[in-house]
Amino acid sequence: MDPLAVEIGRGLAIAGAGLAVGMGCAGSGKGIGVASQAATGVLSEKPNLFGQILVLVALPGTQGIYGFITAILIFMYSGLINGTYMVAPNTGVALLVLGFGVGLALYTSAVWQGEASAASISLVARRAEEFGRAILFPALVETYAVIALLAGILSIIWLTNQAPGTNILQYIQAVQ
Repeated sequence: MDPLAVEIGRGLAIAGAGLAVGMGCAGSGKGIGVASQAATGVLSEKPNLFGQILVLVALPGTQGIYGFITAILIFMYSGLINGTYMVAPNTGVALLVLGFGVGLALYTSAVWQGEASAASISLVARRAEEFGRAILFPALVETYAVIALLAGILSIIWLTNQAPGTNILQYIQAVQ
């Protein structure tokens, strides 16, 4: 493969990894910020609720971790970590789009999970015994971040599989 094509593919794969982790972390930061604003108001009057509220504030932080996992998997499966990268430009484009899609899903779910956590914090402030129910609402939003992570993992494995005939982009090229 042409060295320039490999460099283009590598750059696109790195950009996809950067989008996944960057957008996931940005969403987590924003979601935690929203939940923290609700938490500080409650804790100023009811400091005994710190443990329960801390869990609700921390929930949107998982999307940043999912973005990091996605980036590491892009690096691993494309050979960028061990230095054996042979990422074709078309695979690089696919990994870029994949990273953006996963990152967008993580960003959006983290922000909405922060909103759901803020509402749950309000519920716990009024009725501390409802913590078990209150945590379910932000946890439901988490489901879609997990789906994005799993779809990303499967897609990365599928796009970078080196066994003959198993890489979907090689299959598409062969059919044309």
